[in-house]
Amino acid sequence: MTDTRDEFETSAASTGPPPLLRFVAAKAGGGVVSLFLVAVLGFFLFRVLPGDPARTMTRSTPVSAEQLAALRHRFGLDQPLYLQFRDFVIDLLHGDLGTSYIYNRPVAELILERVGPTVLLVGTATVLAVLVGLWMGARAAWHQGGPVDRWFTSVGLTLWSVPTFWLGLLALMAFGVGVGPLPGLFPVAGMSSANVPAGVVPHVLDVAHHLVLPCLTLVAVIYAQFMMVMRTSLLEEMGAEYLTTARAKGLREDLVRRRHAVPNALLPTVTLIFLHLGLVVAGAITVETVFSWPGLGLLTYEALRVPDLPLLQGTFIVLAGSVIVMNVLAELVYRLLDPRVRDS
Repeated sequence: MTDTRDEFETSAASTGPPPLLRFVAAKAGGGVVSLFLVAVLGFFLFRVLPGDPARTMTRSTPVSAEQLAALRHRFGLDQPLYLQFRDFVIDLLHGDLGTSYIYNRPVAELILERVGPTVLLVGTATVLAVLVGLWMGARAAWHQGGPVDRWFTSVGLTLWSVPTFWLGLLALMAFGVGVGPLPGLFPVAGMSSANVPAGVVPHVLDVAHHLVLPCLTLVAVIYAQFMMVMRTSLLEEMGAEYLTTARAKGLREDLVRRRHAVPNALLPTVTLIFLHLGLVVAGAITVETVFSWPGLGLLTYEALRVPDLPLLQGTFIVLAGSVIVMNVLAELVYRLLDPRVRDS
């Protein structure tokens, strides 16, 4: 009887969904629940912000109390909070993020217009930061305690602790406006110039010229995260027995590091890289504001000034959703790369 029961349980387990499919379904379901909770949190969070959107939108125009009441009724601000939340959830389930107060346009359209510049700016900065951080982290770990290690670590941690907006303002003054006899070398605002000659190549070069300062500001602040994770991971691998075996085979230290130590040390950085890829869509509010870069960060800053509740809710959902999606992908990729996690 016991054998029959064991065979039945084994057969039921074998006919069930594969472990990988169950893992993917569990992570995807958790991501959907997290995204919904984030949307609910965003709705109530922005409702406690000080200020009256109707008064802010009409502050430069004299209006009567009846006109203010009509404006609040138009945007549903005169309804009880539970009715506003009900309408918000219904619209969200239909893919409607609402209409912006200040732009009088669908929030989804505004977000789609601003995603491209943000992906270009923060995506380029993230790729550069990953490459620079991993290279410097590997060098620092392999020369632990030496001048290279101390110099790389000191500079990286110093830049990491600097406020992004402050570093951006310094870069703007030094290389945009100019200091003393030194003229400004880069544009100080926007994504493109008004007097660019017609053609694809001049336009690309102009956008790249505008991209330099905000991109370097982001790289300087975030590359140290990748450097420190890579340095710590490589230091843990350096005492492993397989490296001793590789040296015993006569491999040079450079080959031991490049072919054996670094690939294994890269595994812990996967999660961090994917989380920053999620922040590519989120953008950098401070940097985009300082350099007037027309992305999601600047759009969020403009929405906060009113406050434009539908626009704030829409950008908040997109920003948080990008991080949640990339976090789920990071766990899936990590499971595929590391057999210890895959077999657990």
